[in-house]
Amino acid sequence: MKKSVLSAAFLFMIALSSAQVRDYNPQVQPTERLQYFKPVENHLFPGDCMPYNHNGTFYLYWLLDEGHHSGLGGLGGHQWALSTSEDLVHWKHYPVALGIDEEWEKSICTGSVIVEDGKFYAFYSTRVVGDGRVQEQLSYAISEDGGKTYIKQQPNPFYTAPAECVSRDFRDPKVFKDKDGKFHLFVSGYRKSPEISGFGGYLVHLVSDDLKNWTETVPVLDGQVAVPECSDYFEWNGWYYLIYSTGSDTYYVMSRKPYGPWQYPPSQPFVESWANVYKTALANDGRRIAVAFIPGKWNNKDNEGGVFGGNILFREVGQKKDGTLYTRFLPEVLPRMIEVKNPVVRMSDKNGIVESAGMVKLDAANGTQAAFMENLPENYRLTMDVVPRGNYDEIGLFLRASVRNNNRGYKFELNANKRLVLLQNTLIYGVDGLDKPVKLDIIVKGDIIDANIDGRRCIVNRLPEQKGRDLYFFTKNGNSVFKNIRLYKIEE
Repeated sequence: MKKSVLSAAFLFMIALSSAQVRDYNPQVQPTERLQYFKPVENHLFPGDCMPYNHNGTFYLYWLLDEGHHSGLGGLGGHQWALSTSEDLVHWKHYPVALGIDEEWEKSICTGSVIVEDGKFYAFYSTRVVGDGRVQEQLSYAISEDGGKTYIKQQPNPFYTAPAECVSRDFRDPKVFKDKDGKFHLFVSGYRKSPEISGFGGYLVHLVSDDLKNWTETVPVLDGQVAVPECSDYFEWNGWYYLIYSTGSDTYYVMSRKPYGPWQYPPSQPFVESWANVYKTALANDGRRIAVAFIPGKWNNKDNEGGVFGGNILFREVGQKKDGTLYTRFLPEVLPRMIEVKNPVVRMSDKNGIVESAGMVKLDAANGTQAAFMENLPENYRLTMDVVPRGNYDEIGLFLRASVRNNNRGYKFELNANKRLVLLQNTLIYGVDGLDKPVKLDIIVKGDIIDANIDGRRCIVNRLPEQKGRDLYFFTKNGNSVFKNIRLYKIEE
Protein backbone atom coordinates (compact mmCIF):
# COMPACT_ATOMS: atom_id res chain seq x y z
CA MET A 1 0.00 0.00 0.00
CA LYS A 2 2.76 2.42 0.94
CA LYS A 3 4.63 1.50 -2.24
CA SER A 4 1.51 2.19 -4.32
CA VAL A 5 1.04 5.56 -2.67
CA LEU A 6 4.68 6.50 -3.29
CA SER A 7 4.43 5.35 -6.90
CA ALA A 8 1.29 7.40 -7.43
CA ALA A 9 2.90 10.43 -5.82
CA PHE A 10 5.99 9.98 -8.00
CA LEU A 11 3.90 9.74 -11.17
CA PHE A 12 1.93 12.81 -10.10
CA MET A 13 5.13 14.80 -9.63
CA ILE A 14 6.35 13.74 -13.08
CA ALA A 15 3.03 14.75 -14.65
CA LEU A 16 2.98 18.07 -12.83
CA SER A 17 6.57 18.93 -13.64
CA SER A 18 5.97 18.19 -17.32
CA ALA A 19 3.05 20.61 -17.27
CA GLN A 20 4.78 23.35 -15.36
CA VAL A 21 7.55 25.51 -16.77
CA ARG A 22 10.32 25.29 -14.20
CA ASP A 23 13.30 26.55 -16.17
CA TYR A 24 12.17 30.12 -16.83
CA ASN A 25 14.90 32.33 -15.39
CA PRO A 26 13.82 35.96 -14.86
CA GLN A 27 17.38 36.98 -14.02
CA VAL A 28 18.73 36.42 -17.55
CA GLN A 29 16.00 38.18 -19.55
CA PRO A 30 16.61 41.49 -21.38
CA THR A 31 15.71 44.47 -19.20
CA GLU A 32 15.45 47.31 -21.71
CA ARG A 33 13.14 48.13 -24.62
CA LEU A 34 10.87 45.09 -24.64
CA GLN A 35 9.26 45.46 -28.07
CA TYR A 36 9.29 41.95 -29.63
CA PHE A 37 10.38 40.38 -26.32
CA LYS A 38 10.45 36.64 -25.78
CA PRO A 39 12.31 34.72 -23.07
CA VAL A 40 15.90 33.88 -23.94
CA GLU A 41 15.06 30.20 -23.40
CA ASN A 42 14.42 28.96 -26.94
CA HIS A 43 11.45 26.78 -26.02
CA LEU A 44 9.56 29.44 -24.02
CA PHE A 45 7.17 32.04 -25.42
CA PRO A 46 4.80 34.75 -24.18
CA GLY A 47 1.10 34.35 -24.93
CA ASP A 48 -1.85 36.54 -23.93
CA CYS A 49 -0.78 39.76 -22.21
CA MET A 50 -2.55 41.42 -19.27
CA PRO A 51 -1.26 44.98 -18.64
CA TYR A 52 -2.16 46.93 -15.50
CA ASN A 53 -0.97 50.22 -13.97
CA HIS A 54 -0.79 50.84 -10.24
CA ASN A 55 0.88 53.76 -8.43
CA GLY A 56 3.18 54.58 -11.31
CA THR A 57 4.27 51.01 -12.04
CA PHE A 58 3.29 49.36 -15.31
CA TYR A 59 2.58 45.68 -14.62
CA LEU A 60 2.69 43.33 -17.56
CA TYR A 61 1.38 39.89 -16.71
CA TRP A 62 1.71 37.42 -19.58
CA LEU A 63 1.00 33.75 -20.17
CA LEU A 64 4.19 31.73 -20.03
CA ASP A 65 3.98 29.11 -22.75
CA GLU A 66 6.10 26.07 -23.54
CA GLY A 67 5.57 24.17 -26.78
CA HIS A 68 2.98 26.49 -28.38
CA HIS A 69 -0.04 25.44 -26.28
CA SER A 70 0.93 21.76 -26.37
CA GLY A 71 1.21 21.40 -22.58
CA LEU A 72 -1.04 18.86 -20.87
CA GLY A 73 -2.40 17.33 -24.02
CA GLY A 74 -2.97 20.64 -25.76
CA LEU A 75 -4.78 22.28 -22.84
CA GLY A 76 -1.95 24.77 -22.39
CA GLY A 77 -0.30 24.31 -19.01
CA HIS A 78 0.04 28.09 -18.91
CA GLN A 79 1.03 30.22 -15.92
CA TRP A 80 1.26 33.96 -15.29
CA ALA A 81 4.68 35.56 -15.62
CA LEU A 82 5.28 39.19 -14.61
CA SER A 83 7.42 42.05 -15.90
CA THR A 84 7.23 45.60 -14.50
CA SER A 85 8.48 49.06 -15.42
CA GLU A 86 8.28 52.63 -14.13
CA ASP A 87 9.25 54.27 -17.43
CA LEU A 88 8.48 51.63 -20.11
CA VAL A 89 12.17 51.62 -21.02
CA HIS A 90 13.72 49.69 -18.13
CA TRP A 91 12.07 46.46 -16.98
CA LYS A 92 12.31 43.95 -14.18
CA HIS A 93 11.23 40.32 -14.51
CA TYR A 94 9.93 38.08 -11.72
CA PRO A 95 9.40 34.37 -11.12
CA VAL A 96 5.98 32.93 -11.97
CA ALA A 97 3.37 35.02 -10.16
CA LEU A 98 0.40 32.67 -10.55
CA GLY A 99 1.18 29.06 -11.36
CA ILE A 100 -0.13 25.54 -11.58
CA ASP A 101 -0.25 23.98 -8.10
CA GLU A 102 -2.79 21.19 -8.44
CA GLU A 103 -3.09 18.17 -10.71
CA TRP A 104 -6.55 19.25 -11.87
CA GLU A 105 -5.30 22.66 -13.07
CA LYS A 106 -4.58 22.17 -16.76
CA SER A 107 -3.95 25.85 -17.50
CA ILE A 108 -4.01 29.15 -15.66
CA CYS A 109 -5.72 31.11 -18.40
CA THR A 110 -6.08 34.80 -19.20
CA GLY A 111 -7.65 37.19 -16.70
CA SER A 112 -7.16 40.59 -15.13
CA VAL A 113 -6.07 42.38 -11.94
CA ILE A 114 -7.54 44.96 -9.59
CA VAL A 115 -6.18 46.53 -6.38
CA GLU A 116 -8.57 46.97 -3.46
CA ASP A 117 -7.66 47.84 0.15
CA GLY A 118 -3.98 47.44 -0.61
CA LYS A 119 -4.33 43.92 -1.99
CA PHE A 120 -3.97 42.75 -5.58
CA TYR A 121 -6.83 40.52 -6.76
CA ALA A 122 -6.18 38.35 -9.83
CA PHE A 123 -9.28 36.96 -11.54
CA TYR A 124 -8.61 34.22 -14.07
CA SER A 125 -10.09 31.14 -15.65
CA THR A 126 -8.82 27.66 -14.92
CA ARG A 127 -9.02 24.99 -17.62
CA VAL A 128 -9.96 21.61 -16.17
CA VAL A 129 -11.17 18.18 -17.26
CA GLY A 130 -14.39 16.95 -15.67
CA ASP A 131 -16.72 14.10 -16.61
CA GLY A 132 -14.45 13.41 -19.55
CA ARG A 133 -14.92 16.93 -20.94
CA VAL A 134 -12.79 20.04 -21.00
CA GLN A 135 -14.36 22.83 -18.98
CA GLU A 136 -13.42 26.33 -17.89
CA GLN A 137 -14.26 27.94 -14.57
CA LEU A 138 -13.49 31.13 -12.67
CA SER A 139 -10.90 31.34 -9.92
CA TYR A 140 -9.27 34.19 -8.05
CA ALA A 141 -6.10 34.78 -6.06
CA ILE A 142 -4.80 37.51 -3.76
CA SER A 143 -1.36 39.06 -3.51
CA GLU A 144 -0.12 40.97 -0.47
CA ASP A 145 3.39 41.64 -1.83
CA GLY A 146 2.46 44.16 -4.51
CA GLY A 147 1.23 41.77 -7.17
CA LYS A 148 4.36 39.64 -7.42
CA THR A 149 3.06 36.36 -5.95
CA TYR A 150 -0.54 35.23 -5.54
CA ILE A 151 -2.31 32.87 -3.14
CA LYS A 152 -5.36 31.13 -4.58
CA GLN A 153 -8.60 31.60 -2.68
CA GLN A 154 -11.49 29.36 -1.78
CA PRO A 155 -13.95 28.34 -3.02
CA ASN A 156 -12.07 27.37 -6.14
CA PRO A 157 -13.80 27.69 -8.51
CA PHE A 158 -15.93 30.53 -7.17
CA TYR A 159 -18.12 30.59 -10.30
CA THR A 160 -18.89 28.11 -13.07
CA ALA A 161 -20.56 28.61 -16.42
CA PRO A 162 -24.26 29.64 -16.32
CA ALA A 163 -26.75 27.07 -17.57
CA GLU A 164 -27.08 28.73 -20.98
CA CYS A 165 -23.31 28.96 -21.53
CA VAL A 166 -21.06 26.25 -22.99
CA SER A 167 -18.83 25.20 -20.11
CA ARG A 168 -15.82 24.79 -22.44
CA ASP A 169 -16.12 28.47 -23.40
CA PHE A 170 -16.26 30.40 -20.12
CA ARG A 171 -13.03 32.29 -19.59
CA ASP A 172 -10.96 35.50 -19.60
CA PRO A 173 -12.62 37.54 -16.81
CA LYS A 174 -12.13 41.32 -16.96
CA VAL A 175 -12.57 42.95 -13.53
CA PHE A 176 -13.18 46.64 -12.81
CA LYS A 177 -14.83 48.92 -10.27
CA ASP A 178 -17.46 51.44 -11.39
CA LYS A 179 -18.00 54.99 -10.13
CA ASP A 180 -20.55 53.77 -7.58
CA GLY A 181 -18.14 51.32 -5.97
CA LYS A 182 -19.63 48.17 -7.47
CA PHE A 183 -17.36 45.53 -8.98
CA HIS A 184 -17.93 43.97 -12.39
CA LEU A 185 -16.66 40.97 -14.30
CA PHE A 186 -17.03 40.59 -18.07
CA VAL A 187 -16.52 36.89 -18.90
CA SER A 188 -16.18 35.39 -22.37
CA GLY A 189 -18.92 32.87 -23.18
CA TYR A 190 -20.86 31.09 -25.90
CA ARG A 191 -24.59 30.32 -25.76
CA LYS A 192 -25.75 26.74 -26.14
CA SER A 193 -28.88 27.83 -28.04
CA PRO A 194 -28.31 31.21 -29.72
CA GLU A 195 -31.19 32.96 -31.46
CA ILE A 196 -29.36 32.56 -34.78
CA SER A 197 -27.13 29.53 -35.26
CA GLY A 198 -23.46 30.50 -35.26
CA PHE A 199 -24.01 33.79 -33.42
CA GLY A 200 -23.72 32.57 -29.83
CA GLY A 201 -20.73 34.55 -28.59
CA TYR A 202 -21.45 36.87 -25.66
CA LEU A 203 -19.97 38.46 -22.56
CA VAL A 204 -21.42 37.21 -19.31
CA HIS A 205 -21.80 40.15 -16.92
CA LEU A 206 -21.31 39.50 -13.19
CA VAL A 207 -21.57 42.10 -10.40
CA SER A 208 -20.42 42.12 -6.77
CA ASP A 209 -20.16 44.37 -3.74
CA ASP A 210 -17.18 42.58 -2.16
CA LEU A 211 -15.19 40.78 -4.91
CA LYS A 212 -16.31 37.45 -3.43
CA ASN A 213 -20.04 37.03 -4.02
CA TRP A 214 -21.16 37.46 -7.63
CA THR A 215 -24.52 37.59 -9.37
CA GLU A 216 -25.33 37.55 -13.06
CA THR A 217 -26.92 40.51 -14.80
CA VAL A 218 -27.69 41.52 -18.41
CA PRO A 219 -24.87 40.61 -20.86
CA VAL A 220 -22.83 43.57 -22.04
CA LEU A 221 -22.31 42.12 -25.55
CA ASP A 222 -24.23 39.40 -27.41
CA GLY A 223 -24.76 37.76 -30.80
CA GLN A 224 -21.09 37.40 -31.81
CA VAL A 225 -19.88 34.87 -34.39
CA ALA A 226 -17.34 33.41 -31.95
CA VAL A 227 -16.42 33.65 -28.27
CA PRO A 228 -15.47 37.31 -27.59
CA GLU A 229 -12.21 36.55 -25.83
CA CYS A 230 -9.90 38.55 -23.55
CA SER A 231 -12.18 41.55 -23.16
CA ASP A 232 -10.98 44.93 -21.95
CA TYR A 233 -13.01 47.92 -20.77
CA PHE A 234 -12.20 51.52 -19.88
CA GLU A 235 -13.51 55.09 -19.87
CA TRP A 236 -11.54 57.83 -21.64
CA ASN A 237 -12.61 61.48 -21.91
CA GLY A 238 -16.31 60.75 -21.64
CA TRP A 239 -16.25 57.70 -23.93
CA TYR A 240 -16.59 54.08 -22.80
CA TYR A 241 -14.72 51.41 -24.74
CA LEU A 242 -15.26 47.66 -24.87
CA ILE A 243 -12.48 45.65 -26.50
CA TYR A 244 -12.73 41.95 -27.35
CA SER A 245 -11.10 39.41 -29.67
CA THR A 246 -12.61 36.91 -32.07
CA GLY A 247 -10.39 34.60 -34.06
CA SER A 248 -7.48 36.36 -32.28
CA ASP A 249 -8.29 39.66 -34.04
CA THR A 250 -9.11 42.46 -31.59
CA TYR A 251 -12.14 44.72 -32.11
CA TYR A 252 -13.62 47.59 -30.16
CA VAL A 253 -16.95 49.33 -29.76
CA MET A 254 -17.64 52.66 -28.06
CA SER A 255 -20.46 54.45 -26.26
CA ARG A 256 -21.27 57.57 -24.26
CA LYS A 257 -22.90 55.28 -21.68
CA PRO A 258 -21.10 52.70 -19.51
CA TYR A 259 -22.69 49.56 -20.98
CA GLY A 260 -23.91 50.67 -24.39
CA PRO A 261 -25.71 50.85 -26.68
CA TRP A 262 -22.43 50.47 -28.53
CA GLN A 263 -21.29 52.23 -31.70
CA TYR A 264 -19.19 50.24 -34.15
CA PRO A 265 -16.41 52.55 -35.45
CA PRO A 266 -15.60 52.97 -39.16
CA SER A 267 -12.16 51.36 -38.78
CA GLN A 268 -10.60 48.86 -36.41
CA PRO A 269 -6.98 49.79 -35.56
CA PHE A 270 -6.44 46.76 -33.31
CA VAL A 271 -7.22 44.31 -36.11
CA GLU A 272 -3.78 43.06 -37.16
CA SER A 273 -3.95 39.38 -37.99
CA TRP A 274 -0.51 38.73 -36.49
CA ALA A 275 -1.10 40.79 -33.34
CA ASN A 276 -3.21 38.59 -31.09
CA VAL A 277 -5.60 39.67 -28.32
CA TYR A 278 -4.76 43.26 -27.45
CA LYS A 279 -5.48 44.45 -23.92
CA THR A 280 -4.70 47.93 -22.58
CA ALA A 281 -3.58 49.93 -19.53
CA LEU A 282 -2.60 53.50 -18.75
CA ALA A 283 0.98 54.70 -18.72
CA ASN A 284 2.19 57.10 -16.02
CA ASP A 285 1.54 60.20 -18.14
CA GLY A 286 -2.05 59.24 -18.96
CA ARG A 287 -1.28 57.69 -22.32
CA ARG A 288 -2.93 54.35 -23.05
CA ILE A 289 -0.77 51.37 -23.98
CA ALA A 290 -2.01 48.25 -25.79
CA VAL A 291 -0.13 44.95 -25.57
CA ALA A 292 -0.58 41.79 -27.65
CA PHE A 293 1.60 38.91 -28.82
CA ILE A 294 2.86 38.00 -32.28
CA PRO A 295 2.22 34.27 -32.76
CA GLY A 296 4.72 31.88 -34.28
CA LYS A 297 4.12 30.07 -37.56
CA TRP A 298 3.79 26.36 -38.14
CA ASN A 299 7.05 24.82 -39.32
CA ASN A 300 8.58 28.31 -39.36
CA LYS A 301 7.20 28.89 -42.87
CA ASP A 302 5.91 32.17 -44.28
CA ASN A 303 2.57 30.86 -45.50
CA GLU A 304 1.71 28.50 -42.66
CA GLY A 305 -0.88 29.27 -39.98
CA GLY A 306 -0.16 30.66 -36.55
CA VAL A 307 0.75 28.82 -33.37
CA PHE A 308 0.16 30.05 -29.84
CA GLY A 309 2.96 32.03 -28.24
CA GLY A 310 5.64 34.16 -29.83
CA ASN A 311 6.79 37.73 -29.09
CA ILE A 312 5.28 40.60 -27.11
CA LEU A 313 4.02 43.58 -29.12
CA PHE A 314 3.33 47.08 -27.76
CA ARG A 315 1.28 49.89 -29.30
CA GLU A 316 0.41 53.38 -28.14
CA VAL A 317 -3.30 54.11 -28.41
CA GLY A 318 -4.58 57.55 -29.40
CA GLN A 319 -8.05 59.07 -29.29
CA LYS A 320 -9.46 61.34 -32.01
CA LYS A 321 -11.91 64.19 -31.36
CA ASP A 322 -14.85 61.98 -32.36
CA GLY A 323 -13.80 59.34 -29.82
CA THR A 324 -12.45 56.82 -32.33
CA LEU A 325 -9.10 55.20 -31.60
CA TYR A 326 -5.85 54.83 -33.50
CA THR A 327 -2.53 53.08 -32.89
CA ARG A 328 1.14 53.88 -33.44
CA PHE A 329 4.58 52.70 -32.33
CA LEU A 330 5.38 53.15 -28.63
CA PRO A 331 8.75 54.97 -28.61
CA GLU A 332 10.00 53.82 -25.20
CA VAL A 333 9.98 50.12 -26.06
CA LEU A 334 11.53 50.25 -29.55
CA PRO A 335 14.94 48.59 -30.00
CA ARG A 336 18.10 50.64 -29.63
CA MET A 337 19.29 51.93 -33.00
CA ILE A 338 21.67 54.36 -34.65
CA GLU A 339 21.15 56.31 -37.87
CA VAL A 340 23.38 55.22 -40.75
CA LYS A 341 24.04 56.60 -44.20
CA ASN A 342 21.55 55.49 -46.81
CA PRO A 343 22.88 53.15 -49.48
CA VAL A 344 22.82 54.67 -52.95
CA VAL A 345 19.43 54.40 -54.64
CA ARG A 346 19.67 52.96 -58.13
CA MET A 347 17.00 52.91 -60.79
CA SER A 348 16.67 50.66 -63.79
CA ASP A 349 15.94 52.10 -67.22
CA LYS A 350 16.36 50.83 -70.75
CA ASN A 351 19.89 52.25 -70.87
CA GLY A 352 21.07 50.47 -67.74
CA ILE A 353 21.39 51.38 -64.05
CA VAL A 354 21.06 55.04 -63.10
CA GLU A 355 22.08 56.35 -59.68
CA SER A 356 19.58 58.66 -58.01
CA ALA A 357 19.86 61.31 -55.30
CA GLY A 358 18.17 60.81 -51.93
CA MET A 359 14.73 61.31 -53.41
CA VAL A 360 13.10 58.49 -55.40
CA LYS A 361 10.74 59.59 -58.14
CA LEU A 362 8.82 56.89 -59.99
CA ASP A 363 6.75 57.59 -63.11
CA ALA A 364 4.79 54.45 -63.86
CA ALA A 365 1.62 55.54 -65.62
CA ASN A 366 1.98 52.72 -68.14
CA GLY A 367 2.93 49.87 -65.80
CA THR A 368 5.42 49.39 -62.98
CA GLN A 369 8.65 51.22 -62.21
CA ALA A 370 11.14 50.36 -59.47
CA ALA A 371 14.28 51.57 -57.74
CA PHE A 372 16.45 49.71 -55.27
CA MET A 373 18.94 49.99 -52.41
CA GLU A 374 21.43 47.23 -51.65
CA ASN A 375 23.20 45.96 -48.56
CA LEU A 376 21.00 47.33 -45.80
CA PRO A 377 21.75 46.30 -42.20
CA GLU A 378 20.46 42.90 -41.21
CA ASN A 379 18.01 44.52 -38.77
CA TYR A 380 16.92 48.08 -39.40
CA ARG A 381 14.33 50.82 -39.15
CA LEU A 382 13.35 52.80 -42.25
CA THR A 383 11.30 56.02 -42.27
CA MET A 384 10.15 58.06 -45.24
CA ASP A 385 7.44 60.19 -46.76
CA VAL A 386 5.50 58.66 -49.64
CA VAL A 387 3.81 61.22 -51.89
CA PRO A 388 1.33 59.98 -54.51
CA ARG A 389 0.97 62.23 -57.53
CA GLY A 390 -2.58 61.56 -58.63
CA ASN A 391 -4.45 58.28 -58.52
CA TYR A 392 -2.47 55.03 -58.57
CA ASP A 393 -2.93 51.29 -58.39
CA GLU A 394 -0.16 50.32 -55.94
CA ILE A 395 2.73 52.08 -54.22
CA GLY A 396 5.12 50.29 -51.92
CA LEU A 397 8.30 48.43 -51.08
CA PHE A 398 9.76 44.96 -51.32
CA LEU A 399 11.58 44.11 -48.07
CA ARG A 400 14.21 41.43 -47.44
CA ALA A 401 14.84 41.39 -51.20
CA SER A 402 17.94 40.15 -53.04
CA VAL A 403 18.59 42.16 -56.21
CA ARG A 404 21.43 39.95 -57.50
CA ASN A 405 19.30 36.83 -57.14
CA ASN A 406 16.26 38.52 -58.66
CA ASN A 407 14.33 37.78 -55.46
CA ARG A 408 11.86 40.52 -54.66
CA GLY A 409 11.37 39.52 -51.00
CA TYR A 410 8.23 40.60 -49.16
CA LYS A 411 5.67 42.99 -50.59
CA PHE A 412 4.51 46.03 -48.62
CA GLU A 413 1.69 47.78 -50.51
CA LEU A 414 -0.36 50.95 -50.08
CA ASN A 415 -3.66 50.91 -51.96
CA ALA A 416 -5.77 54.08 -51.73
CA ASN A 417 -8.62 52.83 -53.92
CA LYS A 418 -9.19 49.75 -51.76
CA ARG A 419 -8.29 51.55 -48.48
CA LEU A 420 -5.91 48.78 -47.51
CA VAL A 421 -2.29 48.13 -46.59
CA LEU A 422 -0.76 44.75 -47.41
CA LEU A 423 2.30 43.12 -45.88
CA GLN A 424 3.00 40.00 -47.92
CA ASN A 425 0.17 37.64 -46.89
CA THR A 426 -1.69 39.80 -44.38
CA LEU A 427 -3.51 43.12 -44.70
CA ILE A 428 -5.46 45.78 -42.84
CA TYR A 429 -8.63 47.45 -44.13
CA GLY A 430 -10.29 50.82 -43.69
CA VAL A 431 -7.07 52.84 -44.00
CA ASP A 432 -7.99 56.34 -45.13
CA GLY A 433 -5.67 59.03 -46.46
CA LEU A 434 -3.54 56.82 -48.70
CA ASP A 435 -4.25 59.17 -51.60
CA LYS A 436 -2.32 61.91 -49.75
CA PRO A 437 1.29 62.12 -48.50
CA VAL A 438 1.93 59.28 -46.06
CA LYS A 439 4.65 58.90 -43.40
CA LEU A 440 5.96 55.35 -43.24
CA ASP A 441 7.87 53.86 -40.31
CA ILE A 442 9.03 50.28 -40.83
CA ILE A 443 11.03 48.00 -38.53
CA VAL A 444 12.65 44.83 -39.87
CA LYS A 445 14.05 42.70 -37.05
CA GLY A 446 14.71 38.99 -37.36
CA ASP A 447 11.60 37.37 -38.81
CA ILE A 448 9.33 40.25 -37.73
CA ILE A 449 8.33 43.09 -40.06
CA ASP A 450 6.38 45.85 -38.32
CA ALA A 451 5.01 49.01 -39.95
CA ASN A 452 3.24 52.16 -38.85
CA ILE A 453 1.29 54.23 -41.37
CA ASP A 454 0.98 57.96 -40.65
CA GLY A 455 1.12 57.42 -36.90
CA ARG A 456 -2.42 56.00 -36.91
CA ARG A 457 -2.50 52.39 -38.14
CA CYS A 458 -0.08 49.49 -37.69
CA ILE A 459 0.49 46.17 -39.42
CA VAL A 460 2.86 43.37 -38.40
CA ASN A 461 3.80 40.00 -39.85
CA ARG A 462 6.16 37.15 -39.08
CA LEU A 463 8.09 36.18 -42.22
CA PRO A 464 10.98 33.81 -41.48
CA GLU A 465 12.08 32.51 -44.88
CA GLN A 466 13.58 35.38 -46.89
CA LYS A 467 16.88 36.81 -45.62
CA GLY A 468 17.83 39.35 -48.33
CA ARG A 469 19.54 42.62 -47.41
CA ASP A 470 18.17 44.74 -50.28
CA LEU A 471 15.04 46.82 -50.79
CA TYR A 472 12.92 47.85 -53.76
CA PHE A 473 10.73 50.93 -54.09
CA PHE A 474 7.93 50.47 -56.62
CA THR A 475 4.88 52.14 -58.11
CA LYS A 476 2.28 50.55 -60.36
CA ASN A 477 -0.04 52.46 -62.69
CA GLY A 478 0.68 55.89 -61.27
CA ASN A 479 3.35 58.35 -60.19
CA SER A 480 4.96 58.82 -56.79
CA VAL A 481 7.83 60.34 -54.84
CA PHE A 482 9.65 58.74 -51.89
CA LYS A 483 11.51 61.40 -49.89
CA ASN A 484 13.06 62.14 -46.47
CA ILE A 485 14.34 58.56 -46.42
CA ARG A 486 16.21 57.77 -43.19
CA LEU A 487 17.83 54.46 -42.28
CA TYR A 488 18.70 53.21 -38.79
CA LYS A 489 20.66 50.13 -37.79
CA ILE A 490 19.15 48.21 -34.90
CA GLU A 491 21.71 47.40 -32.21
CA GLU A 492 21.40 44.03 -30.53
